[in-house]
Amino acid sequence: MFSKIFKFDWVLIAVSLLLLSVGLMALYSISTANPSDSSGIFIKQLFFAALGISLMFFFAFTDYHYFKSYSLAIYLAALLILGAVLLWGEAMRGTSGWIGIGPFNLQPVEIVKLALIISLASFISKNKIEIGKAGKIFYSFMLSAVAIFLVFKQPDFGSAMVLAGIWLGMTIISGINWKYFASLFLAGVLITAVGWFCLADFQKARITNLINPKSDPQGSGYNVIQSVIAVGSGGIWGKGVGHGSQSQLNFLPEKHTDFIFAAIAEELGMAGAFFVIFLFLFLLYRIKKTAAAAADNFGYLLAAGIMIMFFLQIVVNIGMNIGVMPVTGIPLPFLSYGGSSLVTVFVAVGILSNIYLNRKTVV
Repeated sequence: MFSKIFKFDWVLIAVSLLLLSVGLMALYSISTANPSDSSGIFIKQLFFAALGISLMFFFAFTDYHYFKSYSLAIYLAALLILGAVLLWGEAMRGTSGWIGIGPFNLQPVEIVKLALIISLASFISKNKIEIGKAGKIFYSFMLSAVAIFLVFKQPDFGSAMVLAGIWLGMTIISGINWKYFASLFLAGVLITAVGWFCLADFQKARITNLINPKSDPQGSGYNVIQSVIAVGSGGIWGKGVGHGSQSQLNFLPEKHTDFIFAAIAEELGMAGAFFVIFLFLFLLYRIKKTAAAAADNFGYLLAAGIMIMFFLQIVVNIGMNIGVMPVTGIPLPFLSYGGSSLVTVFVAVGILSNIYLNRKTVV
């Protein structure tokens, strides 16, 4: 079994570990500025990293076809977890999306993202001949809509949109008939318009302040303004690790989660920010190569779905850090503090490693 370890995509794993290292460096810098409040985040993230890497290798040795066999059970379990969150979840920053487990808080929606990818990959691969038909598209949407609705009720608008984006992306790559795609686009516009009236006031404020954050600089626009200042103040080479004024003096909110990219850009400058973006682009490229070389349609869809998940979270998080996306609380893969997110992305890398291991072509 251990001979297989040499056949993994070690380039993908190395890029993932390098991104993790950048995130740990940023979290250590943040923790030293506020030892009384934040010293625990670095140690906890090290624990989550060790757990995530261990699970990565576990799933790398686990045949990904097992997920297809148990996709329905995985999907139902995901819905039960989301239902439990609505009933017993702990509220943080206006969202009841966490379940307390001792000193840790589990955010089930991170696991649900991966569960939805598995469920959609299984459903589409089993119906690949007819997936272009309207009925199959509708069924795949209903499969996703229940999870999206439960997440929206938390309310977690950002994660709900990521789940919707995963469904849309996987539907498109499955070979959708383009006349149905036009219908989906119009339906999406209608749902978005209706969904606006279902948003909480603070969520509406985040979106409207995207256009003009200075209209409420001490309220809903504060986060964006401080983030943009942090990114711009880093210059080309940055202020140095541990010397970022916005993050070290607590002007930058949620600097260890939502706005960790801004904290990195301030301390490592434009050079560091572009290095992180390059690593993400290379990560997506390796995942694309894995998807193209997959031995079957299920493996292809599974890898492509993971790539879509990473892409959406990277674009949304970096976008809100530089003021071109609304603040939605989407974590930046491998970098943002949070066990649920970090463990999930490493599990995803483990699944990708097994798809690569069983590939049909050399990449």
